[in-house]
Amino acid sequence: MACWLLKSEPDSYGWDDLVRDGRTEWDGVRNAAAAGHLRGMTPGDSALFYHSGKAKAAVGIATITRAARPDGDDGRWVSVEIAPDRPLPRPITLAAMKAEAKLAALPMLRQSRLSVLPVGEAEWDVLMAMAGL
Repeated sequence: MACWLLKSEPDSYGWDDLVRDGRTEWDGVRNAAAAGHLRGMTPGDSALFYHSGKAKAAVGIATITRAARPDGDDGRWVSVEIAPDRPLPRPITLAAMKAEAKLAALPMLRQSRLSVLPVGEAEWDVLMAMAGL
């Protein structure tokens, strides 16, 4: 199982929206690197749901429920389907991530503009501990 981080503006589509909807198509990603990460996702993978913008915190865990399929007509872009798994008992703020030395290699901290990023197993374990899981 691979692990990921998905960013969204909570005013646009937040964790509560995902919980309400029960699942959603993670589409509209228009960055080649982020689209490559979407292509790497397989059903059953886990993803931290991260509120960007003012909130700047991971708030829940989603599950990838369908692999990538085309998003648009030109073939460069893809989308996946996700469903909520569970909220984090304690949100993990960006400040807390930056302060944790064990997360220094976390791609999100090095490529902060990407909306879809991988999370290594060791980093996932640290993040889960920070969240109280």
